[in-house]
Amino acid sequence: MFRITVLAVAISVAGCGGLFTRSEPAPAPRTETRPAPATEVPARRPGAYYKDDGPGERPPVDLASIPDATPRAEPLHRFANRPYQVFGRDYAPIASAQGFRQKGIASWYGRRYHGQSTSSGEPYDMYAMTAAHPFLPIPTYVRVTNVANRRSVVVRVNDRGPFHADRVIDLSYTAAWKLGYVEAGSALVEIEHVPPGAGVAAAPAAAPAAVPAAADAAGVFLQLGAFSARESAENFRARIYRELGWLSDPIHIVAAAGLFRLQVGPFRAPDDARAISGRIEAELAVKPLLVFR
Repeated sequence: MFRITVLAVAISVAGCGGLFTRSEPAPAPRTETRPAPATEVPARRPGAYYKDDGPGERPPVDLASIPDATPRAEPLHRFANRPYQVFGRDYAPIASAQGFRQKGIASWYGRRYHGQSTSSGEPYDMYAMTAAHPFLPIPTYVRVTNVANRRSVVVRVNDRGPFHADRVIDLSYTAAWKLGYVEAGSALVEIEHVPPGAGVAAAPAAAPAAVPAAADAAGVFLQLGAFSARESAENFRARIYRELGWLSDPIHIVAAAGLFRLQVGPFRAPDDARAISGRIEAELAVKPLLVFR
């Protein structure tokens, strides 16, 4: 679990690692603040778990029944909102999340940090609806929506992280499971502040693993590849979202005839699809196939 130190305290930390890697706590300095983390760098295994992180051995019977966080008025944490430094980079938490919106890659963290102290001092519960964010106020409530399947959850930010240039938020295991990206490891998400007292709809059940919502819609699609294993399709989809931050169209995994096809869309017209196809081909060296259905 990540712990943070204010700028006045010098803490030595190592380089950052893979999708689910979090840091081990450093010895506490002689201050009231929490120390910055030191991180081990694991070998990268796309779509898998690192070290001893991952799902718990005895998860709740019905993860879908765990309610979203309920936004309520809370005082800001006394120490967790001070400027801090991690891996040589300065972070300055914002004073208010009012009107906050963000889009980027989300990852998650699990059993390796279950029970450890968060930046707010609360024990991390991988089955609670919480999240880590590098600069949102602690605590803050946000709605996180998976762009690929439009599923959303409301979580309470009570920790700092992730400290990776290509990721914007770390969700708890349950939150990531509800959004349908536990196996893929990461997903393109939209983040929106939820003020105290706002009504929160119950989160829908997890999407089917092989065919996200709207995969059967009719229209024009771009096919980015076909894979014999679902995990390979999930890994490639995660890579696309990481490398093409501008791509807001959902990427569906369509299972048929023993193959898992990655398809972007639907688009209103072939010309719209071709415009996106050109950008994808230029940046990923992948030539999408135009599909009508």
